[in-house]
Amino acid sequence: MSDDAIFRAVLVAGWLSLVPVLLYYRLRSQATGERLDRRQEGWFILLTLRPVGLAHMAGLLTYMVNPSRMAWAALPLPIWLRWTGVAVGVCAGSLLVWTLVNLGRNLTDTVVTRQAHTLVTTGPYHWIRHPFYASTALSVTANGLAAANWFLLAMGWLTVALMVIRTRKEEELLVVRFGAAYRSYMERTGRFIPRW
Repeated sequence: MSDDAIFRAVLVAGWLSLVPVLLYYRLRSQATGERLDRRQEGWFILLTLRPVGLAHMAGLLTYMVNPSRMAWAALPLPIWLRWTGVAVGVCAGSLLVWTLVNLGRNLTDTVVTRQAHTLVTTGPYHWIRHPFYASTALSVTANGLAAANWFLLAMGWLTVALMVIRTRKEEELLVVRFGAAYRSYMERTGRFIPRW
């Protein structure tokens, strides 16, 4: 088996193990049927974030199904760096699952909170305010390194950059929703990395 086939198999295995977990929590959080006003993200984020994220996902799926179709964006990375990507992916997947377990029904794909939303400060939220975004940053980096593909890295990092921009609006809305409790939470935790 070639190195590329091994890394492709690792990515497929990771995808098949994480997507059901993500779907479970996504469907569980939407059980209320509550409609969320995504326009509160602002038009720039509405028009860019999801298309860029979908481009990354389409590239990743294309690589997993038929790597030769993504050969135009191949990077000549050393094997050790590709395996580093796999290790980062394991960390990212673990952080994602830990985040979803603690976030529970509060999960949304926008900056708007649900009516029954609670302020979560347990699990990874004890250390950072946006572990979902941190796990996304780790995941897209892992995908790009393991696949040795600059398109996956570029689209992944662009997705994360847009999420970081969106974070300001998200935190403004969380302050409105939770007031002093969220301000206090902001003072003792880091946004994306722990505050020591």
